[in-house]
Amino acid sequence: MSARIPRGAAVVVEAGKVLVVKRFLRQGAAAECVMCEYGDVPGPRCEGHRYAVLPGGHVEAGESAAGAALRELEEETTLTGTLDRLLWTGTHNGRPAYYFLVSNVNGVPRLSGDEAVEHCATNHFELRWADAADLERFGIYPPELRERLTRLLE
Repeated sequence: MSARIPRGAAVVVEAGKVLVVKRFLRQGAAAECVMCEYGDVPGPRCEGHRYAVLPGGHVEAGESAAGAALRELEEETTLTGTLDRLLWTGTHNGRPAYYFLVSNVNGVPRLSGDEAVEHCATNHFELRWADAADLERFGIYPPELRERLTRLLE
């Protein structure tokens, strides 16, 4: 089995809230849906998934996970910032994931990049500032992030 491409994610905190990408995703078939695959949804149809993730994405060739976190933050939200530190490591849909605290954040979050282009009724993206209660309500993914982010926000 080939190595899974790592994911770098940005943790942006402001006034006791963390920036998340609230999602709704519905594919035509469960076999086409990564959320169905990792949620053990048997299918055959994908009924849709409501969840939230931290801004982030694939580490590109020659890029570090930290670099990916900052690049993806800017591509998805138009925000820029500097890395403070690595907060956690984990997995996201079976691939390594690295979560970095971002400081000195500049700009106003605005949906952009591929997320803005692909935004539609079956692939919905919304930037939201989430407090601890919102993390549960929005279904932060992967689920183990909820406790970690709640502690960070306290």
